[in-house]
Amino acid sequence: MNETISQVALNHYLLAGALLFALGLIGFVARRNLIVIFLCTEMMFQGIVVSMVAFSRYHMNFDGQVFVIFVLTIAAAEAAMALGLVVLLFRRKQTLDADAWSSMKG
Repeated sequence: MNETISQVALNHYLLAGALLFALGLIGFVARRNLIVIFLCTEMMFQGIVVSMVAFSRYHMNFDGQVFVIFVLTIAAAEAAMALGLVVLLFRRKQTLDADAWSSMKG
C-alpha cells in the first residue's frame, strides 16, 4: 500500500481545489446575503482542504492530512458561531443583507 498519486492526478486534485476556492471567492465578493457569504467561505475552506490532502498524499507525508482534521474542526466551530451570529442579526433587523449592517451604530 505504498502507492503515491501520479503527477497528473495531483494536477487534477489541485485544479478541483482551485475551482472550489475560486467559486467560493466569486460568491463571497458578488453576493450580499449573509448566509450565502458564509457558505462561500466554507467552500473556500474545502478547496484548500482538497489541495492539502492531495499534496500530502503525493509526498506520502500524512502531516497535511492531520492538519486537515484540525482545519475542519475549526471550520465546524466557526460555522456554529457564524450561524448564531446570523440568527442574532436577522432578529435585530429582519434582513440578511450585508449592506444593512455596513453602518452599525453603537
